[in-house]
Amino acid sequence: MANPIIRLRHLERFYPLAKGQFFYVLRDINLDVEEGDFVSIMGPSGAGKSSLLHVLGMHDHAWSGEFFLDDTAIHRLKAKERATLRNEQIGFVFQNYHLLDDLTVYENLDIPLSYRRFNKTERDALVCDALDRFHIVGKKDLYPRQLSGGQQQLVSIARAMIASPKIILADEPTGNLHSDQAEEIMKLFKQLNAGGTTIVQVTHSEINAGYGNRIVQLRDGFVVT
Repeated sequence: MANPIIRLRHLERFYPLAKGQFFYVLRDINLDVEEGDFVSIMGPSGAGKSSLLHVLGMHDHAWSGEFFLDDTAIHRLKAKERATLRNEQIGFVFQNYHLLDDLTVYENLDIPLSYRRFNKTERDALVCDALDRFHIVGKKDLYPRQLSGGQQQLVSIARAMIASPKIILADEPTGNLHSDQAEEIMKLFKQLNAGGTTIVQVTHSEINAGYGNRIVQLRDGFVVT
């Protein structure tokens, strides 16, 4: 049987305080995510949800324990090696969209491809495919400020998916959207997951969590379910 796509063993994240004390935001995390899972991470504010997502996304390197992505031991990689792996295999969707305001939709979609091994022709083809797939061809020359929140999040998801990553990490992806837009985005995530993309989302919403196939509860940095 194949290993889970993500394996965490005794992972901890802490910040040093005065007089040799430490503040732990993640404590002894043991977690497996299977390929094709749609996992919702829930818990009260301060439980460690976003901290866990930043570790999974390899944005945060100040942790201890073991982290395997497929069969790669992330805890043994250098920062540059982690960045390369992150760019190749992980897509990110944020609550605040994180689109570049001075770039058009087309240019925002092209940015992540510039970090990968694609020539200009390949990049153009991938951007055009993403515009078509996510029904935003008519928005390609617009800037983020000219889009609604739902449209910006749609572009954000298209950008996350453009290079066919193995995993999507989403941090409160509908936090700034009204209910109809949120439902549209969550249905899109469900569709992407049905197509084989592994998704891990942080959410406060029971409704959003219900789109996944598993819920992981955090309390005070510990996994409690």
